[in-house]
Amino acid sequence: MSHDTIEYLSLDRLSALTEAALDAAKAAGADNADAVALARFSVSSTVRNGVTEEVESAEEADLGLRVFVGDRAAMVGVNPSGDIKSVAERAVAMAKAAPADDTVALADPAALARDIDAASLEIDDGIVLTSEALTERAHRLEHAMKHVPGVTNSAGTSASAARAARWYAATNGFSAGYFTTTHSHVARAIAGDGTRMERDHWHSAKRHLADLVDEKTVGETAGRRAVRRMEAEPISTRVATVIFEPTIATGFVGHLLGAVNGSAVAREASLLAGKLGEKVLADGITIRDDPRVVRGLASRPFDGEGLASEAIDIVADGILDHYVLDLSTARRLGMTGNGRGFRGTGAPSPMATNVSVLGGAGDMASLMKEAGSGLLVTELIGSGANIVSGAYSRGAAGFWFENGEIVAPVAEITIAGNLRDMFARARFGDDAPGLYSTNAPSIAIEGLTIGGR
Repeated sequence: MSHDTIEYLSLDRLSALTEAALDAAKAAGADNADAVALARFSVSSTVRNGVTEEVESAEEADLGLRVFVGDRAAMVGVNPSGDIKSVAERAVAMAKAAPADDTVALADPAALARDIDAASLEIDDGIVLTSEALTERAHRLEHAMKHVPGVTNSAGTSASAARAARWYAATNGFSAGYFTTTHSHVARAIAGDGTRMERDHWHSAKRHLADLVDEKTVGETAGRRAVRRMEAEPISTRVATVIFEPTIATGFVGHLLGAVNGSAVAREASLLAGKLGEKVLADGITIRDDPRVVRGLASRPFDGEGLASEAIDIVADGILDHYVLDLSTARRLGMTGNGRGFRGTGAPSPMATNVSVLGGAGDMASLMKEAGSGLLVTELIGSGANIVSGAYSRGAAGFWFENGEIVAPVAEITIAGNLRDMFARARFGDDAPGLYSTNAPSIAIEGLTIGGR
């Protein structure tokens, strides 16, 4: 990283920006205010068929200011190099004209995070690679991918690195910041040609460069996944057990996270609204959200409102135990916030962090053997999951299996059910691969409708 970039990613600079914004807000007549300053430096490179297609390098900086006048609030974006005083005056004028809302307010000082130690989370390795190094990695990814027998083309390989700095300050006394890094690479393979062409991909993303899965493994995995899909055909309509591989199971757990999100619950736009204390998953299954996972992709020392980050069990032993709440949705529901306020430079909103599934047993192969026959889903198409009604219908592709063994690839089918029933019947494995911030294992669900020819 260059000296200029080091200066650009300065926590001292961001702290000064937020303090200037707060001072301007108070001078303009705000009763209270908070501000978020972000800076980010990123580099990426994309290669296709041995040719470097695109190299990008970007520096971004942003500042958000939220002001409060009584029970009224307004949010504005601020150019960090612009006139903060005039923007603050405009924000206060906007707040005075806004409708009153006593659920939108700063955190109580007693609830703020203390003894903040971002270093213990190890979410910053301080490394941003050069575009030349990333291009070389993308070439190695493609080389490994194209040497898989049956791979006929490349849909591109990419490598990227980013380092970001964040500072949050508020008139309730909170002021702190931290750095993060993200390193990733992805390979996209093509097998076959013409109308019989299949695509698939694989990737790795980590906080630390040293933790990335190596290029050879990622490239070869992408190639094998594309080749195994060749000659896929629809199957006849039937009711069967459906098994989601972990990459797909992540989305299924994501539907549950959407249903426990405080924004949806407060609007009663969730099938799990009013269901705290009720059984939603099988006995023994716990869904844990932990913002303090060391090197976790969503780890953070405090949330977007300055609250301490602690682990919660959203579901504990099959029972719905927590909603995911920021301060506003917590107040609307008559509850206490649990430090899940996510924030760019706009207003906070509730969002889960590092989510894991505990209490499952077995891997994908054992779930297939247990089921005997069924559909292994490796791709879903569309967004047909309604967390209000529970209606679920998605286009899908994957593999039909018999006697626990894959028989043939299948495509151009749909799977359908109801989320409430799917949650209750889900059988979780324990083979979560750690690919995403939501780390889900393979999941088997009996009795889903498969729509085919």
